[in-house]
Amino acid sequence: MTKIPGWKALEIKHIVFDYNGTLAHNGKVKSGILDHLSALTSKYKVYVITADTYGTVSEAFKDVDVNLLILKNETGTIEKANWVKELGPEYTIAIGNGRNDRDMLAIASVGIAVCGNEGLAVETLMSADVMVHDIIDAINMIQNPKALIATLRE
Repeated sequence: MTKIPGWKALEIKHIVFDYNGTLAHNGKVKSGILDHLSALTSKYKVYVITADTYGTVSEAFKDVDVNLLILKNETGTIEKANWVKELGPEYTIAIGNGRNDRDMLAIASVGIAVCGNEGLAVETLMSADVMVHDIIDAINMIQNPKALIATLRE
């Protein structure tokens, strides 16, 4: 458990990642991401949620112990939020960049917005607790809870 002074105590069990724009660019996983995700799987259940626009997600994660969730409808906003609700928002960190990530970031215990190559939807930024410039920064922040404390304490 990580206590963030003036905010809340975190008991994180799940990490939910958006795929395109967050872990991948144009359907291709960014360099070094798979190793970073593998490190997270020893401590957390890791989920990648996507519409799989480019049809690449299954192949990209075939050798990594993550749970892939393929969206059933085109927008995905409600599905993503419902998935976080099902996991238990109080135990979940959600990470994304797109407009359809805004609700899952808002309800998760910690919402992290990533402003990468594909940009960051303003509504999603406003729903997040933290904004980072790169997905590796977000993963490092999760692995080093003192970074979350330094950013989120009152």
